[in-house]
Amino acid sequence: MTPAPEPGPRWLTESEQDAWYAWRRMFPLVNAEIARDLSQDSGLSEADYDVLSVLGSTDGHRMRISALAELMRWSRSRLSHQLTRMEQRGAVRREEVATDGRGAEVVLTDAGITMITDAAPLHVESVRRHLIDTLTPEQLRTLAEVGETLHARLGTRRKP
Repeated sequence: MTPAPEPGPRWLTESEQDAWYAWRRMFPLVNAEIARDLSQDSGLSEADYDVLSVLGSTDGHRMRISALAELMRWSRSRLSHQLTRMEQRGAVRREEVATDGRGAEVVLTDAGITMITDAAPLHVESVRRHLIDTLTPEQLRTLAEVGETLHARLGTRRKP
């Protein structure tokens, strides 16, 4: 009879540790470079760009605030503070849902459309420079597969 494994941590192997450390070093570096470029090129924060790009891709450039928070995996409080800052700059406005007195939508303004239209080409160039163009096609496929695997596993979890 084989004895049961002893309880305790399953320490990472050397190759697993290499992968973990690579992720820990890579993600913040790439993200920081792209965020820096975004701020310098367009004056937008990552959060601004995230909200603008989601709304810019929706029909009518509008979305229920609750649905936007869920999609972005943000708390309603975080989104509300972000929307307040963006409203002050004229990028978005909040509107009551005409068919439902309980709900509210966030709507991209003409100024917000201009912001995302101006920022998007600069942002995609930064993404290319700091990530896409540094990897081979095979590495990009692997990165996409890894991202899809993790999203399938973790993306279904409810945010805290």
